[in-house]
Amino acid sequence: MLLLSQSILAATNSRAQESDGWTSLFDGKSLKGWVETGGRYDGDADWSVEDGVIVGRQGPNGQGGLLYTKKPYAEFELELEALISHPFDSGVFVRMAPALKGAQLTLDYRDGGEVGAIYSDGFLAHNEAGKARFKKDEWNQLRLRVTGKDMRIEAWLDGEPLVDYRLPAGTQGYATAGLIGLQVHGDRDDPAGSAARFRKIRIKDLAPTPSEHFSEGKDGLLAITPWGAANGWTSLFDGRSLEGWEEADGVGGFAAKDGVLKLATKGGASHIRTKEDYKDFELQLDFAMARGTNSGVFLRGDRKGGDPAWSGCEVQILDDHNWEEDQKSQLKPWQFTGSLYGSVAPRAKALKPHGEWNRMTIRMQGSRARTILNNSVLWEVDTTEATVPEGQKPFAQRAATGFIGIQRHAPEGLQVDSYMQLRNIFVRRL
Repeated sequence: MLLLSQSILAATNSRAQESDGWTSLFDGKSLKGWVETGGRYDGDADWSVEDGVIVGRQGPNGQGGLLYTKKPYAEFELELEALISHPFDSGVFVRMAPALKGAQLTLDYRDGGEVGAIYSDGFLAHNEAGKARFKKDEWNQLRLRVTGKDMRIEAWLDGEPLVDYRLPAGTQGYATAGLIGLQVHGDRDDPAGSAARFRKIRIKDLAPTPSEHFSEGKDGLLAITPWGAANGWTSLFDGRSLEGWEEADGVGGFAAKDGVLKLATKGGASHIRTKEDYKDFELQLDFAMARGTNSGVFLRGDRKGGDPAWSGCEVQILDDHNWEEDQKSQLKPWQFTGSLYGSVAPRAKALKPHGEWNRMTIRMQGSRARTILNNSVLWEVDTTEATVPEGQKPFAQRAATGFIGIQRHAPEGLQVDSYMQLRNIFVRRL
């Protein structure tokens, strides 16, 4: 019963960790999601999975090598447990790309070696004291945080700080994103059976939306910087056409000009949606509204049909300032701008006056979701715990992947040609 209880607890903790943005990189039984080539230091080490652990040994002739994640990462937190034979030389590599430098957190567990130094074609930071803290013949818990265009590497060993190093500003030749690698160092006369072992490997993508991801041009229009592109940002709107989008439930009501997507008061389409589907992503957009605006952003909308607000979900955009007075009605808390429609009310009022641009950032990752408006966090929830109106599906039964859409739902009688404008629409898959 004790073992069963521990297994249940471990599974519960795993789900909790994933709901906080953590993703497992190792399934405990295979090397799925890992490769041995694609970085800067490919080799021919012997990699296997034994008893739920990734094991790295030198190749038949003493060859070393790296085991890489298939996916590149730019800014992230990485956690793992490591058990390194003594003597043996290993390490954790970050931002590995074929033509540029990454860096290594050394796990050189030998006489004269260093644990917790930063190395990249030479030492960037020594750590002669780290080895004494590394437990022999035991599992050691490591956490790394990698951030910044000028790469900063922070590491902790068993919960205590191990190293904090940042490249000098403007240093050239280093990748801004790349693969994560586990290392076996070759050409060592190590005892037979020596190995580096790794388990409980998980990652949290940290890439935020700082100004360095975008550069601002005329009229407030943004462009993705190389650093933003390295973090996965792409544009959803070219500023002059509806390419990549399609109108739904009718025709007309949307127009693109001079970097702005306009929602017209006249037209037949109820919403416009991306031609591609998205599962886990971060979305950033700017919007400005006229009096009487009623719109929203659809997320994971189901192409099979149904109201996207309920087949996926919707973040509301509404004229909070005048709606109740003009419509002679009282809004529910989950109807104000930025709410998760039908479920979660914003905890702050951040909507700017009519005609001013608002910036909204929405993050969807697994069952967790978050909305930020004008730098105010409106809400962050696990949607499986969110209530829904009677008769609507709980979030766990809604589409797990789908389109991103812009709702066109203006009331009649507006005395303007265009009641809402959008610009700077960017997305980043997670």
